[in-house]
Amino acid sequence: MTAGRIDSRGLVRAYLDRIERVDRSGPTLRAILEVNPDAESIAIERDAERRAGKLRGPLHGIPIVLKDNIDTADGMHTTAGSLALLDSRPDADATVARRLRDAGAVLLGKTNLSEWANMRSDRSSSGWSGRGGQTLNPHSLDRSPCGSSSGSAVAVAAGLAAAAIGTETVGSIICPSSLNGVVGIKPTVGLTSRAGVIPISHSQDTVGPHARTVADAALLLAAIAGLDPRDPATTDGAAHAAPDYAKSLQRDGLRGARIGVPRTRLFGYSEGADQVAEAAIATLRAEGAVIIDPADIPNVQVMYPAGEEVMLHEFKSDLAAYLATRKHPGLLSLGDLIAWNRAHAAQEMPWFGQDLFEKAAAKGPLSDEKYTSALARSHELSRTLGIDAVMEQHHLDALVAPAYGPAWKIDLVNGDNFAGGSALPAGLAGYPMITVPAGIAHGLPVGLAFIGRAWSEPTLIRLAYAFEQASQARRRPAYRRTTP
Repeated sequence: MTAGRIDSRGLVRAYLDRIERVDRSGPTLRAILEVNPDAESIAIERDAERRAGKLRGPLHGIPIVLKDNIDTADGMHTTAGSLALLDSRPDADATVARRLRDAGAVLLGKTNLSEWANMRSDRSSSGWSGRGGQTLNPHSLDRSPCGSSSGSAVAVAAGLAAAAIGTETVGSIICPSSLNGVVGIKPTVGLTSRAGVIPISHSQDTVGPHARTVADAALLLAAIAGLDPRDPATTDGAAHAAPDYAKSLQRDGLRGARIGVPRTRLFGYSEGADQVAEAAIATLRAEGAVIIDPADIPNVQVMYPAGEEVMLHEFKSDLAAYLATRKHPGLLSLGDLIAWNRAHAAQEMPWFGQDLFEKAAAKGPLSDEKYTSALARSHELSRTLGIDAVMEQHHLDALVAPAYGPAWKIDLVNGDNFAGGSALPAGLAGYPMITVPAGIAHGLPVGLAFIGRAWSEPTLIRLAYAFEQASQARRRPAYRRTTP
């Protein structure tokens, strides 16, 4: 763009053409739910600004796609993949969407997702929504894209946009990034605003980037991080938001770093993922890192029950607060959505039900002792007695593990065949993670996860970038019909 070889309008047109050829026909990935009808006109405006010498930053004129649980007050819908919300529109942009606009990005479209960010049923198929159908993994079309930010990761892997925004509660950025072979950053809760994002859990939800490189992800994170009066959690994060994460892109960033390897639960569920991770650890060591192995996270085996209790309570409360902003008559609570789904079961529940909706609806208010004690217990096990404890014991800069195993086969009848992953401790703690493509197992991508303490994004970006540059492990998708 600086050299004048392409402008934003030409780039938008190229991506729209690719969406037609790859997403809506050809492999038919179903990653993009809808394109922004104003994308080309916005690009024309950005090009005019560039000609006038007004550049808003490195994202000026760059097409970005958003997960369809992020509000935009424009010609696009925001539905969390559910047909229930098609008849209402948000009154305002989510803060992260507004910041991307202000940074000069072109919001190109909305991406498909695991409906309601995978909070409707334990028997769901990741990447399926009533509105968008089943998103496919571009590396092998019969394999899961994971979720819930399925379409965002697939769009990046398949070259349908320059980068994407996803959301995570536990694993929803890290898993699809790993399975689709791209970079994903799950920020510390409070670093990026959740205002205008359809919620699950205010103590665990966060918004972050998917990109093809660590450098691109770092640029995107800088654009969306920072204080937002609409989200009280960002009060703590404001002091830690870096205006330029590009300063962390250091080729020798692994030299002297102390990195722990948490074997318990985070390894051992996939031989292929373990082999990729072992080779990655050898690369870290060769690049000058000090490897402490094992460096297990205490209590990792007993964290989940308290965290699940927190999510179910917060989902009921937080979703009601969000629905009030949509002002949709008859859809103001989780109970209303349950009734709507029952009335439209043929369209919304052809493959799996809404058991998680029903579990959450049965929970009490956030003043209940059951919730407050579960929240305290979840944070204690995952933070003080978990990640913080092991990192303090060994004086670590980060922990590393395979992000997830290779993608499993899509099974709409029985749901996900999920074997394991590394997102749980950081998800419950609200701590940051980054996954970087690390290698191929059985023809499928596997990412290496870097896990840190709160607000350690600059350190994790430095380590992840140095590993990415040393390993050069990302592979373009082959769009195979099946895995050999």
